[in-house]
Amino acid sequence: MAAYWIAHVDVTDSEVYGEYAKLATEAIESHGGKFLARGGDYEVLEGSCRPRNVLAVFPSMEAAKQCYDSESYKKALSYSSRSSERDVILLEGV
Repeated sequence: MAAYWIAHVDVTDSEVYGEYAKLATEAIESHGGKFLARGGDYEVLEGSCRPRNVLAVFPSMEAAKQCYDSESYKKALSYSSRSSERDVILLEGV
C-alpha cells in the first residue's frame, strides 16, 4: 500500500535549504519515492499552514520510514535543521 510523505516548511535560509533539497531528493528517489508536489501555489481553506508544502509518494510505509532513517537522509537533515522549521508526517494510502 502506498504511503505519502507530507512536509509543511518555513525556509529560514534558502541557500542552506537548497543543499538539503538536493540531498533529500537523492535519498527519497533512491528509496522509491516520487515527488507529487514541491512548493508551488497553494490555498489554505481551513486552519493554518507553512509557506512551502511538499508531497511525495512511496511504495509503502516501510520504504518511507527506511528513507527517513537512512544515512543519506540523515545527511540531508543536517542541512534542514539549520535552514527551516518543518512539520513532516507519513500517511498510509488507501
